[in-house]
This record gives sequence, C-alpha cells and structure tokens, in this order.
Amino acid sequence: MIDRNTALTLLAAQNPEPGLLAHSLQTEAVMAALATHLGQDVALWSLTGLLHDLDYPRTKEAPACHGLLAREFLVGALPEEALRAIAAHNDECTGVPPETPFEFALRAAESVTGIISANALVRPEGMSGMSPKSVKKKMKDKAFAANVRRDNIRECDKAGIPLDTFLSLAIDAMAAMDQPPGQAG
Repeated sequence: MIDRNTALTLLAAQNPEPGLLAHSLQTEAVMAALATHLGQDVALWSLTGLLHDLDYPRTKEAPACHGLLAREFLVGALPEEALRAIAAHNDECTGVPPETPFEFALRAAESVTGIISANALVRPEGMSGMSPKSVKKKMKDKAFAANVRRDNIRECDKAGIPLDTFLSLAIDAMAAMDQPPGQAG
C-alpha cells in the first residue's frame, strides 16, 4: 500500500480544484476518525478517503466512470477492499453497490463533508461548537447544500455507527483540521 505522501502526490498530479482538494482532505480526516472509532486500519481508511475522488477532474462530465477510473488507476497502490469502496462510493452511477461497513463508511463520510462545510459557512462561529443537532437540522432542509446526498450520510448505520455518533465524529475530525498543531478546539 502506498504512503500518504505518495497519495498526496498522485492527487496533486490530477490538478484538482481547491474545493475538491479540501473535500478529499476532509474525507480523509473523517475516515480516520471512523476507523479509530471502529477499531479498523486507520491508514487504509484514511488513504481511501483521501483518494476516493482521484478521478473526478477527468470524470466530472462522465459520472458513470467516476470511481471506476480511480479504481483502475489505483490497482497495486491500494488493497482490493479500498478499490471496491472507491467504486462503490458512487453506486448511483457506477452500479457497484456498497456491501461492507468500509464501503458504507466511505459513502457517508464523503457525503457529510459537504453539509458540515456548508453549515460552518453560515454559522458566525464556523466549526466551533457545531453539534450533530445543528447538522441534522440542516439535513432536513433539502434546499441547503442541495447536492449533498442525505441518504448516503444516513448509511452510517450500515457501517455500525449511529447517526449522532457519526456526525459528532465527523464534526470533530473536520474541526481539528482548522486547529493549529498542539491546540485544542
């Protein structure tokens, strides 16, 4: 399995837009938190989160290929379970259905980053003090962050994590990204 520096180099080579890069880093952080919570391989889950949209700059106009091209590109770099999770994160277009807790975790993690980020933008205090309750309230408003797949977020239960716990882990993981090293939020 490749290391994080190699993964970052692969990601940078795709010339992702800043928003996509931020989303990839956020998904990495959320997947690390989920892996820690579930007692899974943190490095594997983190790298899968980081690289799940590796092909997006090439496939944004061809959604049926999104996840499949990344899977092909990453053969030999990540284990098969990670490659399948990457293909399954876009099940709606690829037809690769999620089956394992790992696959459901990736779908939920990459989806939740959008609603948490949008929520932080409309709150005067940003990420500080954000609660699962405030995110769930925004999830009910279909016009808010309308492109976020709420059903994918709710699949966290298929990964073995109740929604409130999942949202708390995701918020904390993303909030920690905004903190200087050595500082508590």
